[in-house]
Amino acid sequence: MTSRQAHWNEVYATKAADKVSWFQARAAMSMHLIACSDASEESAIIDIGGGASVLIDQLVDAGFGDVTVLDISERALVCSKERLGSRAGEVHWIVSDVLAWTPARAYDIWHDRAVFHFLTDESERTAYRSVLEKGLRKSGTLILGTFADDGPERCSGLPVHRWSADALARELGSEFRLIESLREDHSTPWGAVQPFTWARFERI
Repeated sequence: MTSRQAHWNEVYATKAADKVSWFQARAAMSMHLIACSDASEESAIIDIGGGASVLIDQLVDAGFGDVTVLDISERALVCSKERLGSRAGEVHWIVSDVLAWTPARAYDIWHDRAVFHFLTDESERTAYRSVLEKGLRKSGTLILGTFADDGPERCSGLPVHRWSADALARELGSEFRLIESLREDHSTPWGAVQPFTWARFERI
């Protein structure tokens, strides 16, 4: 087990899923951007770092039949599986560090809320883009949610890299076209406000 895996397993072993700073009762922004991507029930969607997020519940409830969740923490995925109960069998589950993952297929929609901003080293972001290019089909949709320029500088005890939509576009390069960007002021369970940048890209 890597130190990164150990960190996130410890987080989910010591905190309830609804007590972590990134908890959302509803993944409204994610669902909005997925809907704007002309997703159908047959669309292959992967949620990177989905962990214990309720996005997966909402996708299943909405009738999406090809949904995958990848997370570095097995404990986080167990939380989601237990919450979904018998419906957990409708979802593909992958325990992996995305940077070390080799996609077996290309997805229509790649969704990432709050993984990319933990990649503070250029080498990590280069590795992420390499995996992304294998795992997202041409003309597919990339949805990224990161801390905004005025967002927190750390999360869960770790440093983060804050992003604007334009900076994300420059980072991703010419293979990705920025379609739209939005700001979200996320409220933590204890009432703190965390500004997020959301950006939707098309892979050219």
